[in-house]
Amino acid sequence: MSTKKVNWFRVAFQLRQSVIPKIMPQVLGSGVFGIFISLLYYLRLPVSLPILSALVPSIVLGLLLVFRTNTAYERFWEGRKCWGSLVINVRNLARKIWIVIEEQGPKDREHKIAALRLIVAFTIATKLYLREEPINPELQGLMSPSEYFVLQNRRTPPLEIAFWVSDFLQKQHRRQRVNPVQVTALQHLIDNIIDAFSSCERILQTPMPLPYAIHLKQLLLISCLSLPFQLVKDLTWATGIVVALISFTLFGIEQIGIQIENPFARALHNLPLDEMCNTMLINIEDLSTLATDSSFAPTEIF
Repeated sequence: MSTKKVNWFRVAFQLRQSVIPKIMPQVLGSGVFGIFISLLYYLRLPVSLPILSALVPSIVLGLLLVFRTNTAYERFWEGRKCWGSLVINVRNLARKIWIVIEEQGPKDREHKIAALRLIVAFTIATKLYLREEPINPELQGLMSPSEYFVLQNRRTPPLEIAFWVSDFLQKQHRRQRVNPVQVTALQHLIDNIIDAFSSCERILQTPMPLPYAIHLKQLLLISCLSLPFQLVKDLTWATGIVVALISFTLFGIEQIGIQIENPFARALHNLPLDEMCNTMLINIEDLSTLATDSSFAPTEIF
């Protein structure tokens, strides 16, 4: 965690990564409506209706908003845990492949490096899949041209890459480069990264139920539009400002939940998937420069 001091006021008035640009139309609309009601009250029309304060009880609206943001944050945190698990298992899988698979010729090291690059390709393909983006040149340097071509025609690229890595391990087992206990443990790590991918996929494909989102928006509109009628008698011309401030709070809480609901989206406030993938690529490149004597790799590592 960074220890850099953050200016409190700079953060408080920061527009970048805030929800202000998203909710400004609703806030301004509420404020303008409040001014309109003030004008009607000034013209002595019977628009003061304090009884509307019971129309949408504040405790009900508050609980709905809290549930909305809590549910969204649970999805965000679960996505982060899934990617944490993915990083751990990718590192362990790459390390064990590099250590335990014996090298009996110069081609063996090349095959191991290719397998390690495919492991990184799995994470990048997962990132692209979760963002609903097509296969792009990020993957081109991590696999052969034929594999890259095949991947472009697959509906679930990460699973195809996981199959290639599993196939590599089975070939090494048949060539007696790795014993049965070791290959079983390595395949188990592949199962773990597929589990992490599947958990992310579940988050992506299970959005917030639409009826709940619709109902919450309707209650927000009713609450904000009824505020001027409740406040105009006491606030008169200040009604628009106060209504805008209250609307800013309510719509802001809702928008926070919307923005963190999908933790994999390409946005500054979502999970830094690009940085995670780049870190794993650096880890793999560093690992592939290490010299090992695979024939003395201990089986107790499993």
